[in-house]
Amino acid sequence: MRRTTVLVAVLLLVTAGCGTPEEARPVAAEATASVPRPLNVADPAEVPSPAPVPQCDPRASLRPKGALPEAGAMPAGSTMAGIVTNGRLLIGIDQNAYLFGFRDPATGELAGFEIDMAREVARAIFGDPEKVQFRAITTADRIPVLENNEVDLVIRTMTMTCERWQRVSFSTEYIASRQRLLVRKADGIKDFADLEPGSKVCATRGSTSIVTIDEQPGDLVPVSTDSTLDCLVLLQQHQVDAVSTIDVLLAGLAAQDPATVVTGTPVSDEPAGIGIPKNRPDMVRFVNGVLERMRADGTWTRIYDRWLRSRLGPAGPPRAVYQD
Repeated sequence: MRRTTVLVAVLLLVTAGCGTPEEARPVAAEATASVPRPLNVADPAEVPSPAPVPQCDPRASLRPKGALPEAGAMPAGSTMAGIVTNGRLLIGIDQNAYLFGFRDPATGELAGFEIDMAREVARAIFGDPEKVQFRAITTADRIPVLENNEVDLVIRTMTMTCERWQRVSFSTEYIASRQRLLVRKADGIKDFADLEPGSKVCATRGSTSIVTIDEQPGDLVPVSTDSTLDCLVLLQQHQVDAVSTIDVLLAGLAAQDPATVVTGTPVSDEPAGIGIPKNRPDMVRFVNGVLERMRADGTWTRIYDRWLRSRLGPAGPPRAVYQD
């Protein structure tokens, strides 16, 4: 009797699985898989309209006044004295730019050329390069956080332009760069002219690179992301045809993906300066004094050689240009 019951149960299970006539079964929609995208991709990107601004030399900053004060003994009432009172230097940086500002996977700490630059400013103020607090920001955040006095400085490959000088101040140039292309080696692209009409070219939102891409011939489509690393992801996924920003950042992307290459004739001049709030001229002069010392005592060269020489070749610090 028990044996009969088990057999009946098995038969019921089998018939339950195949009892529905084929023609009566619902037809499932064809499955489709979309390639995931980083957050906040704009395709096409919003290209800002150029605003009329007075002509200037974007490299020209304020000259240091005399020797730097002793670390920990900033002039009373100065911006630097306020930073000492706060107990740390607050700096906006990139944490996704390999070689410039990134999380070292071996230590979990921020590292890179710009991180070391930031520590030198902290050393000059406090006598301690560790008295710095980093705030990761996007490209588009750079000017707003300075205008709102949310940070003391921004060191994030920020191109000095006459338009930006109307809103913030800059140090003298600390790294020279030009806008070029990063492409997949297999595509054989050598320059902008090799891109087909309608090709998608990626850069970060709020960057000068977006405008430069839009200015190139060939009806290219600018695509924007929050970070340059997101552009590399889109290139790897074949969602864009190229990445275009300053060559020093492209070198960091190429170092992470040997299937890509930096190529093309430079299409812009991109001097990078340390961003400083507009109402802090004493801080501008102080930072420029720190940069002068770094150029003179070899600190700039030591930091450059540590992070960039193997990728970009030998280089010296950019010459300081002053407006006064």
